[in-house]
Amino acid sequence: MKKTTTSPTSTSQKGFQSHEWIILATLMLGSFLGRLDGTIVNLALPKIIIDFGITVTQASWISTAYIIANAIFVPVFGKLGDMMGRKILYIWGIVGFTIASVLAGFSFNLSSLLVFRVLQAIIVSIDYPIALSIIAFTFEDKGKRAQAMGIWSAVFAAAAVFGPLLGGPLIDTFGWRSVFYVNVPLGAIGTFLAFKYIEEPVKKIRGLKNFDVLGSVLLGIALGSMVLVLDQGQSWGWIDGKSILSYIVSIATFVLFILVEQRQKEPVVDLKFFKNATFTASIITSFLSFMGMIGGIFLIPLFAQTYLGYSVTKTGLLFIPMAFAIAIAAQIGARLSTKMPPRFLTAAGMLTAAFAFYLFSGIDIRWTEWDIIWRLFIMAFGLGIGLAPLTQAATNTVPLHEVGIASSVLALARNIAGAFGTAIFATVLSNSVTANLLQIQKYSTIHTTSPQLLGEIFALMATKANINAYATVFHWAIFFMIIGGLAALFVKESKRDFATAKDIEMEHPMEI
Repeated sequence: MKKTTTSPTSTSQKGFQSHEWIILATLMLGSFLGRLDGTIVNLALPKIIIDFGITVTQASWISTAYIIANAIFVPVFGKLGDMMGRKILYIWGIVGFTIASVLAGFSFNLSSLLVFRVLQAIIVSIDYPIALSIIAFTFEDKGKRAQAMGIWSAVFAAAAVFGPLLGGPLIDTFGWRSVFYVNVPLGAIGTFLAFKYIEEPVKKIRGLKNFDVLGSVLLGIALGSMVLVLDQGQSWGWIDGKSILSYIVSIATFVLFILVEQRQKEPVVDLKFFKNATFTASIITSFLSFMGMIGGIFLIPLFAQTYLGYSVTKTGLLFIPMAFAIAIAAQIGARLSTKMPPRFLTAAGMLTAAFAFYLFSGIDIRWTEWDIIWRLFIMAFGLGIGLAPLTQAATNTVPLHEVGIASSVLALARNIAGAFGTAIFATVLSNSVTANLLQIQKYSTIHTTSPQLLGEIFALMATKANINAYATVFHWAIFFMIIGGLAALFVKESKRDFATAKDIEMEHPMEI
């Protein structure tokens, strides 16, 4: 008689299936909390500069420190969740982030604020990999799981929109410290829901005995050095001594990390994932598309405020239709991914976003709000169609008990891609402005000696040079989105792409 193996999580699954959508809402609240903080704090920087009497360069470290700490700890917490359990780590994440937010609000100088921002970043790193793991375990049905990932993905767009909308009035009315205190009620609600509805999906906890400390440290140094130079390289100079030192440290520690991981029993990043063609193609597609997307999008608020004279709040309003587009398209993409290969959906989505950036390449100071909104809507719709199936393909192709670390690698690729995109595109913008201005001046003939007219002429030349530079950056965004769309065609489906969570779990019953 064939022996049947019972999975330790099967009983657990029955316990929370009835609450699966409440669990998703809980995870969305936690994810919204972390993403909102990342956008809303940047709005408070001018007030913080005045309050603490610091320079713009010093204030930039408030964001830089947050980005670096977040990049370092995402893969660490992805692994910890797989080893010590998801629920307890997730709850500690919400509680810890809420406490760190209060401490940040109490900051008395730049140093104290930097410490508390780093603490926030470390703790918020828990959210992404743990949330995806819980979704994968909770939603056994592949159709519902795809739908859940699509809904959850919309949180990121919502946070990007509500950051400026909430941040502007809060800062103007209650001061910059309120952007941290607003996390308290949201954190309290999220903690209550997590305690009540989320159940630990893994009953057999492996523990931390074999946790890869050396690999975590090496990866942290490599990522920290990389993000640091990407964030500060333009102000330092890309061939400055500090930048070169960062390159050397990042490359050397990354090579050591790869060598160490091959000998670890529980590596913080299992390199065997990259032998999986589907997973590797998903990471490459995510990296290329996010580099183009983040690099292109970051210019739009800058243009709206600099050349159209929009306030921060009005700029935020431009992105509301974009949030709805992503939310709607993510659901469409998730549903279609159960009926057709995800690679075609992802490729179509990336190419649609590329077309939207092509439309943005005609950017002009005579544009109205509507000119920006409908282009953002098209771009967001394409991204929404493509990103949910891509996330599902990347996570479904690995064993269920390793979804946490796989999700963290995916998140890490997207975060680093965003840093690359912003750094590269900002440099392209700056260099293009200079080149365009020289080109315009070279082919211009001025028939006046009036100081007033000369001033107006040079101002017009500078404006034209800047506008043309924006168009150049959007051309780069088009290129990366097209390459990302082509890379998506290599995200071929494995059997796991169409398996339920239980099917994957039964393939590895003793490892869960």
